[in-house]
Amino acid sequence: MSNEFYNLNAQEVSAQYLSKSFEQVHQSWIHLLPATLNKTSVRILDVGGGSGRDAKYFAEQLQNINSSQSSGQSTESTGQVFAIEPAAELAKWGEQTTKGLGVTWLQDTLPALENTTKLEISFDLILLSAVWMHIPPTDRARAFRKLTNILKPGGQLVISLRHGHTDDERKNRNMYDVSADELKKLASEHGLFVKLETELDKDQLGRGHVSWQTVVLAMPDDGTGAFPFIRHVAINDGKSATHKLALMRVLLRIADGHAGAVLRRESSPDGDRVILPAGLVALYWCHQYKDLIDLHGLFQTPAKSANMGFMKEDGWHKLTHRVASDYRIGNLFNGDDAKALHKTLSAALRNIKNMPCKYITFPNSSTPVFEVESKVVKAKDSLFLDLTTLEQWGEFSLPESTWLAFNRYACWIEPVLVSEWVKTMASYKGNEKYSHPEAQYQLYKALDWLEPKRTTTEVRQRVETLKASQKVECIWSAKAIKQKFDIDHSMPFSRWPNNDLWNLVPSDSKVNNEKRDRLPTEHKLKASKDRMQSWWINAWLSDEKKYEQRFFAEANIALPGLDSNNTSIDDLFEALMMQRGRLKEMQQLREW
Repeated sequence: MSNEFYNLNAQEVSAQYLSKSFEQVHQSWIHLLPATLNKTSVRILDVGGGSGRDAKYFAEQLQNINSSQSSGQSTESTGQVFAIEPAAELAKWGEQTTKGLGVTWLQDTLPALENTTKLEISFDLILLSAVWMHIPPTDRARAFRKLTNILKPGGQLVISLRHGHTDDERKNRNMYDVSADELKKLASEHGLFVKLETELDKDQLGRGHVSWQTVVLAMPDDGTGAFPFIRHVAINDGKSATHKLALMRVLLRIADGHAGAVLRRESSPDGDRVILPAGLVALYWCHQYKDLIDLHGLFQTPAKSANMGFMKEDGWHKLTHRVASDYRIGNLFNGDDAKALHKTLSAALRNIKNMPCKYITFPNSSTPVFEVESKVVKAKDSLFLDLTTLEQWGEFSLPESTWLAFNRYACWIEPVLVSEWVKTMASYKGNEKYSHPEAQYQLYKALDWLEPKRTTTEVRQRVETLKASQKVECIWSAKAIKQKFDIDHSMPFSRWPNNDLWNLVPSDSKVNNEKRDRLPTEHKLKASKDRMQSWWINAWLSDEKKYEQRFFAEANIALPGLDSNNTSIDDLFEALMMQRGRLKEMQQLREW
């Protein structure tokens, strides 16, 4: 898209766009809009938002719906509107048009959509109004793939096609020919179906050489093509060891709990890919195997020995005094333990690369689905587990469609993986005492991922320390914390297991009992902002600087849209708001 033209002519172009109403421009498909606008927590993306006309309409409609539902009472917002405009000067006009309406503007562009995909959210409606003709034909397959990757199951992709360009427009505004057939072909390749294809319509601005057509595409409710692949690996694929299940669960856990772990996204001949720190994959690999092997003595292969390829004498076997919960973001290893963990992570990564990554391939192909570009890391006597450190081991790559499936549907996929892992372990001779189904509950228990007591106790002690010298408030009610209080997971642990410092907050016991495992509403979370940020500062970022590195290491890898160098609690809170919306969308949690 020619940003230069739109930046130089921003005022003129904006006035031209605003001269026609949303209803006039989009009359051919506007009848499909109410069903989307009335969805709970609807999310809309306007790609090429320009002057802000369409984003403004969406936001005003959502406000009207919210107002009619509230009947004068304060209520939760019914949805969010995001707008993308790559031309910075034109975006300024769009932001002015939508001022006060809560529209989130992003600097982004197709085909990469880099800043939008960083948010790790998906949309009920994506509109490309007068945009597709600016996408070069060579970029359209990737652009379409990126759009479908952020479209919710059941969501709609609306693309208006401009037919007719002058030579001057082709040259100065980078316009290309378009066709509905091209869109329909792309849709069929990505699992979308055509909901509406309009006839050619005259240009609303009276340009005789221009006509318009709209194509509305929809994502089926049964998800993406990643599910058959995941199901095949989990249930049907051969398993000479638990390696494949282990890798799938590791990636699911990272996608579900560490949205900030994505280093970048890349295009490839087989589709876009997500790049993760290889050290993080190795760390989680060790985390899940640690107690299974050292604590419970469970065999992970049919072999007579319980030892696996990554269990080395100078690494794994020097850490038998450690437990799985030690292998978590924000922890510091020193001395011999640090050296042993360095070697353990390196051995684990070699095992991952040579075993599951080698043998998990695309259907009817020998091409690996997962790729590892590993680096040699020298063992040192200090190892702090954060994103920057774990990048030293190299990079791990997986298909974006698989990442998104794990990200959005972890709560449904993980039970399948765990169930198959239990069945696989129970089939090994070394675990024969668990072969009877009645004994297998112990295998399920051994596969528990996190143990919340340690971190909750630590935070409780921090509250007691602060109470001795200052007032500590309940995050939700502003009541002073007295003798009896609870430590609450702001994002409910039962639905999203996270024990990070930023997620654990002091709460009045009565208030916490009312909240239970419900998700705070958007309104309630916003109302708590000042108290929550004050708690973060007083507890972790003021006098006790020893906590600061860990605090941000945990937050920056867990929450969407943050980078590894973030030290802003304002950005952290915005990311927390985004995560609240993701959990609401993905798990349909009860709100409080």
